[in-house]
Amino acid sequence: MKNTALTSTHEALGAKMVPFAGYNMPVSYEGVNIEHETVRQGVGVFDVSHMGEFLISGPKALDLIQKVSSNDASKLTIGRAQYSCLPNETGGIVDDLIIYRVKEEQYLLVVNASNIEKDWAHITKYNTEFNAEMRNISEGYSLLAIQGPKAVEAMQPLTSVDLSAIKFYHFEVADFAGIDHVIISATGYTGSGGFEIYCKNEEVRQIWDKVFEAGADFGIRPVGLAARDTLRLEMGYCLYGNDINDETSPFEAGLGWITKFSKDFVNSEALADEKARGPEKKLVAFELNERGIPRQDYDIVDGQGNKIGVVTSGTMSPSLGKGIGLGYVPTIFSEVGSHIQIQIRKKAIAATVVKLPFYKV
Repeated sequence: MKNTALTSTHEALGAKMVPFAGYNMPVSYEGVNIEHETVRQGVGVFDVSHMGEFLISGPKALDLIQKVSSNDASKLTIGRAQYSCLPNETGGIVDDLIIYRVKEEQYLLVVNASNIEKDWAHITKYNTEFNAEMRNISEGYSLLAIQGPKAVEAMQPLTSVDLSAIKFYHFEVADFAGIDHVIISATGYTGSGGFEIYCKNEEVRQIWDKVFEAGADFGIRPVGLAARDTLRLEMGYCLYGNDINDETSPFEAGLGWITKFSKDFVNSEALADEKARGPEKKLVAFELNERGIPRQDYDIVDGQGNKIGVVTSGTMSPSLGKGIGLGYVPTIFSEVGSHIQIQIRKKAIAATVVKLPFYKV
């Protein structure tokens, strides 16, 4: 089990630690609801240093990225980021990721912790054609997500750049908390605004301490992976391994918006055919109409009790006070307003397909 550079800090704060993607990670400190509310209303900090980072450099760096990713990375200028996915050869998704254009011929790919080795092997396989320089820097870098509506105001004293001027999915390489050349990225997995800070492992403890000093008057709290999950689910953000995987296509998962056919990429011809005919199943968002908590792998049934799908993510929404979830159903059940049922133990609970996000700012 690997540790992040801040593991001892989390333990000293009394965090409940759990194994996650091969790392010893904090799942909660004070409780999911308190931490969730902190991010929705104030500012909270996640240690997500388990995520993977690859540097792709050289004259053919963009060509390689265009080949392996679904979105059009040629649209990126220096200082911009893009959500994308890595399609596999059989219609599914190797991983979802964020691509940053750091320099003219250098890109940073941020991938899921559980997929670092798989993603590296997949990209390497296609790099034989392009011979771009690839560096897996995951082990040497830390990542803090400072999230919430008060993040800009609380963190502004720590940097010389105007945080309010960094647009969503843009970033600056600048000074932060006394450290030079830190990536300050206006991205996140919560839907409540804020930043993600990329730094070297030896720098992260200083940054963590100064972040909490700066945020003291704003009620800043450390936040664990449990609240990260409820926050992302309220926004309808996919979680790899739950809502998307090697067998779910971008069009089934509602990720057609990051699948661009202005270029040739892995399995693009087959995916174009799927787009033209329409997927047979779709990932839908649903709310329970009565009390209950949907969980991953619960059956989705029709009015006659016939299984039509499965829940991929589910929880009791702290913000809404009702059961919410995502799951795959046949396309005929996917329209907003459709009535489905979630099999919770021996009872089928009525639910309605809704439009995302569940939580609206």
